Amino acid sequence: MLHRFREDIQVALKKDPAARNSLEVLLFYPCFHAVTAYRLAHWLWNMGFRFLARFISYLARGLTGIEIHPAAKIGRRFFIDHGMGVVIGETAEVGDDVFIYHGVTLGGLSAKKGKRHPTIGDHVTIGAGAQVLGPIAVGRNSKIGSGSVVLQDVPEYSTVIGVPGRVVFSGVCPVQEDDAGPESFPDPVARALECVLEKLPQMQKEIRDLKETVKKLNKASEAGEAVHFTDRH
Repeated sequence: MLHRFREDIQVALKKDPAARNSLEVLLFYPCFHAVTAYRLAHWLWNMGFRFLARFISYLARGLTGIEIHPAAKIGRRFFIDHGMGVVIGETAEVGDDVFIYHGVTLGGLSAKKGKRHPTIGDHVTIGAGAQVLGPIAVGRNSKIGSGSVVLQDVPEYSTVIGVPGRVVFSGVCPVQEDDAGPESFPDPVARALECVLEKLPQMQKEIRDLKETVKKLNKASEAGEAVHFTDRH
């Protein structure tokens, strides 16, 4: 537990350029407080002290604005930037080195018992306000764009944007590993624009061909009218 405590402080210093020292993280970072409270509550939950675990989770929610169910499974070096409004459901599973922003929900779509929350792979970044819903899987090294609503599985090394979320980039990128921060992921809006620009030359060619066809049809039509007029006289 003490090792995880120190590790969570170090990941805050590494991920957040505004963090100046360990004492500042320890005293003034609600995301650190929420994750620390979760780890204690999760341990108590697994030990069978579930009422106490829920009580600690409830206090942490009130103090930080971050709600993490004590039964959720969260890996190492998990970091929440800002954090207000984050909700992580009971059956959610989060891998190592996951980075999420404020307003993110790892929620369910059903009130039935059993697995109803998402599974997030290692090295995933989830943008502000994104909603990842249902018992789906988000592959490792993927990025969910801000405000996206993800309802289907996401392959590894993918970028997802939109409502509903759609994959706009997918492919193995060796840079996205342990030492890679969120800045190493492709920007989803920029990637979407790149996709449009890649298709632009083909679209321009098709438009030129269409214009040439229309011109030829117009010329043929004019020539036919002229011949018809000459025949009548």
